[in-house]
Amino acid sequence: MSTSTAPHSDASTGESSSTDVYFQRADALYRCAVECCRQHERLARLLDLGAHAVEQKAAQKAVSLCDETLAEMTAAYEKAATRAHPADEDESWHKANTLWHASREFARRSRTCDLAALKMGDHDEHSSARLGELAMDYDLYASALLALRHATEAYMKARPAQL
Repeated sequence: MSTSTAPHSDASTGESSSTDVYFQRADALYRCAVECCRQHERLARLLDLGAHAVEQKAAQKAVSLCDETLAEMTAAYEKAATRAHPADEDESWHKANTLWHASREFARRSRTCDLAALKMGDHDEHSSARLGELAMDYDLYASALLALRHATEAYMKARPAQL
């Protein structure tokens, strides 16, 4: 098993290798995913507490910004991953890919919930079937958030010295 996950650079040109860029992007994706999970958990706590609407709205803005940033970091990671291929036996490579998949699934579930909620607003009558579908979408969204949290924990274990 390869344990060398340290970045490599060409000292003569000052340029980073594609592997170096890859790990920078993977680490950035990790940090962004951690913050995204934290902000979602914060918003959930505020909702549970019945915090003032102004505070809830501010927390929702933070969540939205984190979600957008996570999507950007996911795309940046994907681009870097197509250019670099650390050793297949490198555990952090596999954990980073798991984090990437979890980030993509979380974004997909988030969009699905947003669309489902908008569709609910378009109808005067809310059938129990439509409410059940909405509840299922939110359950899958919560599951995707939990998977994202687990993926961040696994990645941190694979690269603790770098984070």
